[in-house]
Amino acid sequence: MPERRTVQKARKDKRAGKSPTTQAGEFVHEEIRKVRRGQHGARSPQQAIAIGLSKARRAGVALRPPGKGKAKAKTRRSAEYAYEAGQGKRKPRRRPRVSRAVSKALKREPRSTASRAALSKQTRRAASQRVRSFCRSQKSKPDQSASPTLTCARQKLLPRLGLAPSVHLCR
Repeated sequence: MPERRTVQKARKDKRAGKSPTTQAGEFVHEEIRKVRRGQHGARSPQQAIAIGLSKARRAGVALRPPGKGKAKAKTRRSAEYAYEAGQGKRKPRRRPRVSRAVSKALKREPRSTASRAALSKQTRRAASQRVRSFCRSQKSKPDQSASPTLTCARQKLLPRLGLAPSVHLCR
């Protein structure tokens, strides 16, 4: 169950017209705080993020499930279920035994996955994958010139990845 403060922050973000991913970010922050405080652990930073996104969907954030090819079928199915539950289209069953088992399993996981270093590593990896997929999409466009211009957001990413803005990534 998410904290009341987290739900209030997400609603405030929604009123401010911010995107569903920004609203869901509040739930991810809460999950990372929980791991850092030692309430439970996580196998990886991605797991902590996934738990936060699932809680956001269940709390009613309009964060759509990932599309086909973006995630495993099992992950997509789980996200669809959480999304429908949050939007009031499905009534979730209470499963105390499963809930207890999940809680016990998470308590056995390490806490170091929410450390500053682990989250930094995850962030860098995610950013580099975004740049790579952007370059692949630019290559596949037949009418593109040899040197496509990077969008403003992509150019801001380059120094963080240790690349000069003049470097052409798509070759």
